[in-house]
Amino acid sequence: MRFVMLARNASLYSHRRLVEAALDRDHSVDVVNTLKVHMNITSNRTVLRFGGKELPRFDAVIPRIGASVTHYGLAVLRQFEMQGVYSLNESVAIGRARDKLRALQLLARAGIGLPTTAFANDPRRAEEVIAEVGGAPVVIKLLEGTQGMGVILAETEASAKSIIEAFSAANVDIMVQEFVRESNATDVRAFVIGGRVVAAMRRTGKSGEFRSNLHRGGRAEAAELSAAEHDTAIRAAAALGLNVCGVDLLRSDRGPMVLEVNSSPGLEGIEQATGTDIASAIIEFLEHNAQPGYTGTRGHG
Repeated sequence: MRFVMLARNASLYSHRRLVEAALDRDHSVDVVNTLKVHMNITSNRTVLRFGGKELPRFDAVIPRIGASVTHYGLAVLRQFEMQGVYSLNESVAIGRARDKLRALQLLARAGIGLPTTAFANDPRRAEEVIAEVGGAPVVIKLLEGTQGMGVILAETEASAKSIIEAFSAANVDIMVQEFVRESNATDVRAFVIGGRVVAAMRRTGKSGEFRSNLHRGGRAEAAELSAAEHDTAIRAAAALGLNVCGVDLLRSDRGPMVLEVNSSPGLEGIEQATGTDIASAIIEFLEHNAQPGYTGTRGHG
């Protein structure tokens, strides 16, 4: 089969592993820089060009779209979808996951456990928002932050109010969540492929850091999921319509809580922590679902 990967940096671990896994299974992969793909949107003939040449028809597209280029990246992905190319994750599903507020709303509708979260546009209501999530300490998050950036722990009501007011004055959208103290700067990432959990790791933040992201200096080890955590991860992926994702969970006294669902999860940390060949599992999923010459219709809205 012939795959195309949308990625700006082909040398990243995750991208190299996916290419290696595809080649090992006798497939071909073209890696194209998402921002250098040009689109010609014409009735009855959708065209994609890269390097001055029209791209050929592929059997599947592997979107590895960076958060900073989500808008353009999803436009390119939709163009592939309109050609009938099978997408590892649909553009609509990626859009749901990238909009943190919408993602939480969809997860809440599905009855999935979440930290209590509040969102308001009026900075004068800061005290009400803080009270809504149980009072300080609270976690304040930018709606578009990634890898732990744009996540702040406000330990007092006064500091929380100041932070909320400052972001509001700068017209930056944020949400406020309860601080789940018993999680103790740890979370669990469950890696879901095709409706099943293929690996899980427990991440612990470095000393003095409440965020557990590996990009922030955290460490990872293989984890065993409880039945409730396993079920929550699968339901979270389904609620957003993602075939492949990383579901980040907190272990709380009230059961597992979903922090975030990542539609383009990194492979390095979890492959090294668990010894699982996730890249090959992803390619195997494409083998079973992306038929050569696929022309099926998928959601593009």
